[in-house]
Amino acid sequence: MMQEKPKLIYVYDALCGWCYGFSAVMHSLFEKYHHQFDFEVISGGMVLGDRQGPISESAELIKSHYPKVQETSGAIFGDAFLAVLNEGSQFQSSEKPAIALCVFKSFEPHKVVLFAHDIQIAKFIDGIDLNIDDNYLPLISNYNISEKEFLEKLKSEEYKQNAYYDFALARQLQVSGYPAAFIQTSERNFYMITKGYSDLATMELRVENVLKETAKA
Repeated sequence: MMQEKPKLIYVYDALCGWCYGFSAVMHSLFEKYHHQFDFEVISGGMVLGDRQGPISESAELIKSHYPKVQETSGAIFGDAFLAVLNEGSQFQSSEKPAIALCVFKSFEPHKVVLFAHDIQIAKFIDGIDLNIDDNYLPLISNYNISEKEFLEKLKSEEYKQNAYYDFALARQLQVSGYPAAFIQTSERNFYMITKGYSDLATMELRVENVLKETAKA
């Protein structure tokens, strides 16, 4: 039985270049379908534990991949980000941006796709260090959110635990690479609509196919 409103679940990581390439696609899906779906964004936790470290440790890998992301998606990696990549010292960790996403959801859960997009623009165009709490304040300026409350929550253990719950949920959904997206039509019924990057036309087709299938049920 179909639930009242299906949910479109986007599993991403703030540090994932292919998610940045896919970000505009998700933004467009949100604009088109936000009346038909509840949208959820889950952080996958791509860079945690011993994967954390200065960006220099993954710089060669990033340099080998980002031109392909640009070519495939049209998303541009900014000069400020490339300067950070070449300088090499910025610390890479998925933890703080995942906490920030959970904090944002406590204020504006229905706009979480937009905020995930904002985080990735800050990272991959402006080269912003996502480990620094105050760097999120310009990102929330477009939303009706108290800076003081946002920073307090960003420092709290509760929202750190929420972020790690999201990481566990991504594993439960058997996501091993990003981006990934699902449509959930009931408690146990999930349709995977992308595993890796897909363009907007492909995503719209898959969403429409799920809507047609569930309408028959």
